[in-house]
Amino acid sequence: MTTPNRTPDQAAPSPSAVMTQMMAGFQVSQALYVIAKLDIATQLDDGPLNIHELAERTGAHQPALRRLIRTLTPLGIFTTSDGKVSTTPLGAVLSRNHPESMHAFIRFWMETHYLPFSTLLHTVRTGEVGTTQYLGKPFFEWIADDPDRAELMSRAMADVTAGLRTGMFDDYELPDGDVVADIGGGDGSILLTLLEHRPERRGIVFDLPAIIPTADASIAREGLADRIETEGGDFLEKVPTADIYLLGFILHDWDDDTCSRILQSIRAAADPGARLLIIEGVVPPGDEPHLIKMIDLTMLGLLPGREREADEYRDLLATNGFTLDRIVGTVSPLSIIEATVNAP
Repeated sequence: MTTPNRTPDQAAPSPSAVMTQMMAGFQVSQALYVIAKLDIATQLDDGPLNIHELAERTGAHQPALRRLIRTLTPLGIFTTSDGKVSTTPLGAVLSRNHPESMHAFIRFWMETHYLPFSTLLHTVRTGEVGTTQYLGKPFFEWIADDPDRAELMSRAMADVTAGLRTGMFDDYELPDGDVVADIGGGDGSILLTLLEHRPERRGIVFDLPAIIPTADASIAREGLADRIETEGGDFLEKVPTADIYLLGFILHDWDDDTCSRILQSIRAAADPGARLLIIEGVVPPGDEPHLIKMIDLTMLGLLPGREREADEYRDLLATNGFTLDRIVGTVSPLSIIEATVNAP
């Protein structure tokens, strides 16, 4: 009995082939960075172009660009036909004009995460944050030292969180309270989404002084400057008074001691019964794949924080004078953790 030969397309990849693909991940991320940095996807917003036109418009070396696109096309970033290149729906998010653009995020990611992440071995051996060793100072201090880096981070976080939180507030009802303070609110995009159709609510975006101009610009663009104010400061020291506090993608950046300082700042400013909304991924149990488990690898490599399980949030909140009321699952990989400020 003769077994027909299987074609390469039919053959199941061997473990070594799969491992090789995984090892090459850093090369793919660099290739995607180049596409964003040269604005290749943006140039294709209005339709297909040939390699010569793309190279001319972006200042790229034509043969090198052709090889880069040839590599990324089987990964679903581009399609080619009759010598012309188009973006796929996946590749289109690398355009700066896409409504769910990843353009700023991938630039931020590769210009701030890529090389410092090479210290992961040090972190796993010692438990110390290797980024501090590589950069010479804690990651967020290094970002804040350069206004351009700070501005890019703000835009990047707005881009990526916009994609992650798509639809998560569609059916969500805010707790009672007139004033919502977004602590570490960046460009204010989360607060803008929450308050856009709630004209009876007022808001505060609170962040480092270097970030506030970006928030002011976003609020002005949305025409909500009459209802949302901004305030610069350090959430480790003091935060404004409000009825509802929002921590969106903040606590996962920090260790438990620093999270406690943030929560204590809120508790000191808030009246008993004030509400806290924490928007984070909650690590699910078991071995199933989940985006938040991969994000935790980023936390491990760059920051003192981590992604947490439900019980870890419950304990962290209880230790600092809050009661965890419920965890609201959403259509996104993120959850809304609701808590109440306890009486002293």
